[in-house]
Amino acid sequence: MRSLRQSLAPGRFRDILLVGAATVLVGASFGALSVGAGLPVYFPLLLSVLVLAGAAQFMLVGILAAGGSVLAAVVAGLLVNLRHVPFGFTVGDVFGTRWRERIFGSYLMSDETVAFTVAESTPTSRRATYWTCGIVLFVSWNIGVLIGAFGGALIGDPEVLGLDAAFPAVLLALILPALRDDAARRSAVVGVGIAVASAPFLPAGLPVLLALVGLLAGSARRPRAMAQQCPPPSPGSES
Repeated sequence: MRSLRQSLAPGRFRDILLVGAATVLVGASFGALSVGAGLPVYFPLLLSVLVLAGAAQFMLVGILAAGGSVLAAVVAGLLVNLRHVPFGFTVGDVFGTRWRERIFGSYLMSDETVAFTVAESTPTSRRATYWTCGIVLFVSWNIGVLIGAFGGALIGDPEVLGLDAAFPAVLLALILPALRDDAARRSAVVGVGIAVASAPFLPAGLPVLLALVGLLAGSARRPRAMAQQCPPPSPGSES
């Protein structure tokens, strides 16, 4: 961990620790809500180790608590986590070449690890940021779930304290520098519009997947812009 920290950008480790602190609180809420829904104490603990996906875990427990089937809960969790497919293409370079690194790197993937990573510009800082953030969030989340599972209903709902807004705020702060690019702004505007418009009609998680259509808006003009930047061949340059 020390070698990874030395490769981080200034202030990045502090930012990761702050997100880790928020993760402890939200994880504690998940553990408390799971036990409060009548699930055994070991269930949120085991789920957090095997799955490590906050949104999918909350959805799974919510469906089970509402009387839904295990199959419905699993399918809903898989749909929410489909966003990790494009995430993998975005940060796949940080995993390394060994199969164990790639498996464990995929396991640690989350919205926060990806957001922190894409904010970095060099391969060394990207790799250090991804692994540091992934390890910190893994430890923080599981500690929080452990506290919540044994603390029961004393923790309460994260929305009451506004903790549910912590992660969106962090992600927004991380992507703001990228919005200087015209293509990124077009993608963001279209994606947000699609997500907001579809949110009232679709299950949680699907509006985020549909928002990926915004990437087409950003890439539509890239070929044209590249063509304009490349000067036409001068006469006689072809043999």
